[in-house]
Amino acid sequence: MLERHELEAFLTLAEELHFGRTAERLRVSTARVSQTIAKLERRVGVPLFNRTSRRVRLTAVGERLYEETRPAWDQIGAALLRAIDTGRGLTGTLQAAFVGAAGGQLLIGVTELFRQRLPGCDVRLREAQMVDLMPWLRSGEADIALGTFPIDEPDIVTGPVLVSEVRMLAVPAQHAFAHRPSVSLEDLAGVRLLQLPDTLPASLRADRTPRTTPAGRPIEPGPSAATFTEMLTLIGAGQGVFPVGAHTRRYYARPDVAYVPFSDAPPLQWGLLWPAEGATARVLAFAEAAHDLIHTPA
Repeated sequence: MLERHELEAFLTLAEELHFGRTAERLRVSTARVSQTIAKLERRVGVPLFNRTSRRVRLTAVGERLYEETRPAWDQIGAALLRAIDTGRGLTGTLQAAFVGAAGGQLLIGVTELFRQRLPGCDVRLREAQMVDLMPWLRSGEADIALGTFPIDEPDIVTGPVLVSEVRMLAVPAQHAFAHRPSVSLEDLAGVRLLQLPDTLPASLRADRTPRTTPAGRPIEPGPSAATFTEMLTLIGAGQGVFPVGAHTRRYYARPDVAYVPFSDAPPLQWGLLWPAEGATARVLAFAEAAHDLIHTPA
């Protein structure tokens, strides 16, 4: 296989047919060019150039090698430029994932602002289940995602908090809590708390499905659910309760589920997530558009 510096030296000399001009283009010494070409010819086994004191020209083998390698080298260069353009946010499509109707509605507004700022970029919005977000971000299926905090993963970046909402407890409609004006975190010691899948980040599970109350009283774990609709179905069937954001009362109104606000729980927070190695200018521009949309006064 040709090494990069050998191929660059060969192609440049084949075009310039002059060692001095080739050295200038490559920003190396003439001796370095001569040594590289000589090494390459030893590997090939035949001369690639005919050299005299007055002229340099390609041999038949050299001409064929040039004709067959030049297009491939151009394709590699073009591909690299496209990758750079995409990384800088100049072109391409951003894959943005969200969970639930409220998340999708928020990202629609962000997408509109993003497209105004970067008309050369497109955005593809994709709905994900809560168990999809981390695998999608890590596999490249999604470039950025809107999710709930806290997410404490070394390979995932969390952007600024975009939305904070009142934390509520989703309970069966016939449960005693359903008729109360509010509940406290200590009340969780008297119910079964539905669980998030083990595949979700431990930081998120600790926040949403704690093992004990603030006073240290144990909380009985209930069954787990892979999707939010499944979670609400289990609640309606009397299998347990689960803390949710206030938007759930509007977007997921159900006759078998009641939503009761916590009197002492911190707010539930939403923000954007992206891979630490995927912080392209396009991703950062989308995060900036989200921040500006939420925090700029109308």
